Amino acid sequence: MEKSKNNAGASTRAAFGWQTTTEDVLDGIDLSAKTALVTGATSGIGSETARALAAHKVSVIITARSTEKAVGVVEMIREKTGKNVIVEELELGSMASIRAFADRILARGARIDYLINNAGLAGLPFLEKTVDGFEMHFGVNHLGHFLMTNLIAPALANGGRVVSLSSAGHRRSPVVFDDINFENRPYTKSEAYGQSKSANILFAVGINARLASRGIEAFAVHPGGIRTELNRHMTEADLARFDSMDIKWKSMEQGAATSVFAATAPELAGKGGAYLGDCNVWPINDDDKDILNDGVKSWAIDEQEAERLWAISEEMVGQVFAY
Repeated sequence: MEKSKNNAGASTRAAFGWQTTTEDVLDGIDLSAKTALVTGATSGIGSETARALAAHKVSVIITARSTEKAVGVVEMIREKTGKNVIVEELELGSMASIRAFADRILARGARIDYLINNAGLAGLPFLEKTVDGFEMHFGVNHLGHFLMTNLIAPALANGGRVVSLSSAGHRRSPVVFDDINFENRPYTKSEAYGQSKSANILFAVGINARLASRGIEAFAVHPGGIRTELNRHMTEADLARFDSMDIKWKSMEQGAATSVFAATAPELAGKGGAYLGDCNVWPINDDDKDILNDGVKSWAIDEQEAERLWAISEEMVGQVFAY
């Protein structure tokens, strides 16, 4: 990649875009002695995120619902990078599992420089609840990461990053605060997923404000269109509809690039709370013409909405977090 010089004489990286890969993002950045925790890294862009960071000397911890499922990813990363990866069991739909996981992470005493909240699910055709009684998309995609991140916050390294995987799907629904669990409205998978993805962005805004005193910044990212296991609940009609859209399908290396960019890019310093896409900060875009529009809905980065979500999330998990 061509590089230029800024007025101070420091090297400035060339512009990134939708074709940027994890290797492009990490080129020239020294990540030795850093540690990353990547949730849901047994497949898809999670495993590529873990591989790319390990290839650049990062010590990586990944989570999986079953440690057996992680065996193949661990072997792949070891073969390609020579690095061993630590696997921790974590079921984000269970507060008991999250609390046990957090206890183990804190007991390790490791400092986590990059927390990448990658795990998630989408497209459940019928209303399902977590073991704790929350609508499944919201419970796993948002509440699980909300509780886990706050519990392990003491282990986050000062000056580090927290990355929340969101989606252009957030444009389908804001957080419906008076009926998060679809108790008084018809359930639709697109609205359930959209609500959870809006919550992911609002959480980045909320945690960014609370960790600012430690120099920790948080970002939400839209990875782009990638064919992964996240689509396993989609019907043939769903997939056909996506195929009919003007989607720039990405490879895994391109799909994980924005996550890695959010975690490591020095040019993002001071921009915490931003929503990123295609390895760039994306602006507000409230145009409803196309669900795939670039940009973020204003409801998803509203600071008052972020505080409202924080308060109701604390109520739902039964714990207040003081910062």
